[in-house]
Amino acid sequence: MAIHFKLLKKNISAPANYEDFLIENRIKINQYLNRTLLFCVLTGPALALGVAIGIFKNVSYLACLFISIFVLILALSHILITKHFPESEYTSIYALFILDVLLLYMAYSHVYLRITWFLVPMLSLLFCSFKIYYFSLFITYFMMLLTTWITAPFFADQRSDYVSSMQFFANVVGGNTIEIIIMAIVGFGLLKTSHRYIREFYEMYKTISDNEQQVTESIDTLSSMAGIYDRVNLLNFRTMTEKSLTDTNTTKSFLHFDGCDHTSMVTGMKNHIAPEQMDSFWEFTNLTTLRERLLDKKSISAEFINITTGWFRAQYITVDKNEDGIPITIIFTVQNIENDKKKEERLIRIAMTDELTHLYNRRSYDDDIAIYRKNGLDDDFTLLSADVNGLKITNDTKGHAAGDELIRGAADCLHVCIGQTGKVYRTGGDEFIAILHTDNYSDLISEIAAMARSWSGQYTDSISISIGCASHKEFPDATVDELERISDRRMYENKEQYYRQTGHDRRKKQDN
Repeated sequence: MAIHFKLLKKNISAPANYEDFLIENRIKINQYLNRTLLFCVLTGPALALGVAIGIFKNVSYLACLFISIFVLILALSHILITKHFPESEYTSIYALFILDVLLLYMAYSHVYLRITWFLVPMLSLLFCSFKIYYFSLFITYFMMLLTTWITAPFFADQRSDYVSSMQFFANVVGGNTIEIIIMAIVGFGLLKTSHRYIREFYEMYKTISDNEQQVTESIDTLSSMAGIYDRVNLLNFRTMTEKSLTDTNTTKSFLHFDGCDHTSMVTGMKNHIAPEQMDSFWEFTNLTTLRERLLDKKSISAEFINITTGWFRAQYITVDKNEDGIPITIIFTVQNIENDKKKEERLIRIAMTDELTHLYNRRSYDDDIAIYRKNGLDDDFTLLSADVNGLKITNDTKGHAAGDELIRGAADCLHVCIGQTGKVYRTGGDEFIAILHTDNYSDLISEIAAMARSWSGQYTDSISISIGCASHKEFPDATVDELERISDRRMYENKEQYYRQTGHDRRKKQDN
């Protein structure tokens, strides 16, 4: 069954549906019929040649000229109609009508090619339209009747077996009627069968076209991804292959689950992974569990440390799935995030660090202490509370720059003396808390006091720090919050003792 499939060979999108495809086909067939009708202009010269060599004895040269002029007018009219109504079924019917008129005029000019009457309905099958086909049958049959009626006297006179033109007309029409009925039945079967196969072919092509479009979009996406990531590999579980998309010089390698549950790319990265992360990296990149882990997910990722280049993010991205929803095409990407990690750590450090003293701040303390509330206390857990003495007097007499110097001095004393024993936090103006892990905090308090006595600054020659401690060993039944209250109470007791010894009146000076 001939039909226009030229558009399927071009690198263009298929029509949205089968009906649109038929319209595209109708437009193309109309264009072909334009050319056919223009070619039929040569019918006149061809007949004239036949007249010259004696084939058409009853045809005049004038009739040949009129045939060419008549066909040219009809062809030009069809071109005009096609230009304005290229999709119309009536444009196609008009083209077939022109062919029937041409046959009628040729028969009138005594050029009778009987078999061509059935060529017109056959041509109509190209449009894959029952409407056009039925119109073509009706028009052709009507034109055959008309042609036979017009030419019956001439042909009846040429033959001795007919006593009248009516007898000739009846005989020819009877045969043509039988033939047109057979033509109608056969054509209907051909058209119905063609519709089914063409529809199936179109649906198959549409599926292929859509898949190709998806592949094209995927390739475009992958090309852009290749510019973002340091390495991009395509894992195809349908063909069991691995291909680098960033290194065009590499060839495909095959994926073998038997004795090899990782890709060649991952195997090459193994020696550069930080030892403490090797187990988790090997588990994340395991091919035997990869597709199961990607079920109902677009991607999975994890972050690891390359001992040479620093932090990187490994990510698996689902590109395509099979009919059961199992990933069959997966992208594996590697992206260096060392700079991002540094920025992240810097932001975290800023968020968790006191600007004046560079110690940890209250937020950091709350986060750390929450862990102990949740997980319980170690045997050597100790809380230390500290407060700067005389800060209010220093601020009032020497200015806030001197007061800030005292706070930084106290922070330095606490930080240096505590060292690896714990973490120091500035939780208020001149208030400090330290989380310690020590069995003997008394020596630590003495060390802090000694360092404070030896301290001197630009604005102030000395510094005094009140300290209170409470340990889990001393109060095994106490909670974190209760230990904090005990250490605070002991710190304030130490502060009261300092003011009694120095003779300062805290209530009068409103010092803290």
